[in-house]
Amino acid sequence: MNRMDIQPPNQRVINAKRALVTGGAGFLGSHLCDGLLGEGYRVIAADNLLTGRLSNIVHLRNDSRFEFIEKDVCQPGEWGGLDYVFHFASPASPIDYAEHGIETLRVGSYGTFEALETARRSGARFMMASTSECYGDPMVHPQTETYWGNVNPIGPRSVYDEAKRFSEAVTMAYHRYHNVDTRILRIFNTYGPRMQIKDGRVIPNFMWQALRGESLTVYGDGGQTRSFCYVSDEVDGILRLARSAEHEPVNIGNPSEFTILECARKVIATTASKSAIKFEALPQDDPKQRCPDISKAKRLLGWEPKVDLECGLRLSLEYFRRAVGAADTAPVAAE
Repeated sequence: MNRMDIQPPNQRVINAKRALVTGGAGFLGSHLCDGLLGEGYRVIAADNLLTGRLSNIVHLRNDSRFEFIEKDVCQPGEWGGLDYVFHFASPASPIDYAEHGIETLRVGSYGTFEALETARRSGARFMMASTSECYGDPMVHPQTETYWGNVNPIGPRSVYDEAKRFSEAVTMAYHRYHNVDTRILRIFNTYGPRMQIKDGRVIPNFMWQALRGESLTVYGDGGQTRSFCYVSDEVDGILRLARSAEHEPVNIGNPSEFTILECARKVIATTASKSAIKFEALPQDDPKQRCPDISKAKRLLGWEPKVDLECGLRLSLEYFRRAVGAADTAPVAAE
């Protein structure tokens, strides 16, 4: 195990609850670490840095309650006593899981088993980060947690979709057979600072192109819809679900629905870009509609998002501006 303990040992907080976040150096995982620390937890972030980045957690290096361990969570580990295990490790962007398909399937299977075994041995609560991709190209709209989905099990997106569906099945099995206190979080299109600038998802793609003055690429006619949840709202929902007694899946996403074309225009307006919009062929299995029914989250958690898309884009703008600038000035690797 390659271990990087980035806090002074003599300053450790002894009595706080301990949480393990797999994928803790990723976009959402790092924000979850922030949220847990804000609630008084001691936090261990584990990440093999396949898609996670140390820059996402560098601001935590002097926090005595935080520890980072570089580790493949598909392999067994000794973590000591834990109160919570958050399994957020997985490539999540289309570019990443297309490149790392086998690794995506491994972390959804072996990684989930290992994380659940860790929770079982510690008597810890467990949460797995699932996804709206479990609904595939849905034939029910908006999507409720009781909808079983319309997923192509052998298509190009299947390495991610089926890994998450399998993870949900394993999580429920550990709850039923081993009485592990589990939670299943279905995430819908979360965005905000710390996203990879070239990760293939809608908002980073549009921000990259708009800030560079390039035409924004819209697939199909742009009439397909998405809902976009700002990261602070997502983390609030995660923490509320963690405190709840609900074991079956819960949608945490923003139910405000936009066409891709509308989103492109909002990004152009936010960035004050002069970019045009260009249209290209729709990729295989690209969902035509994606929007959560959050009735369950409202009822059980008292949760609903507060940040609308225009506000979230403004809150993200400076991060994306810096990220684009850094990418444009980075040295080109030698062939």
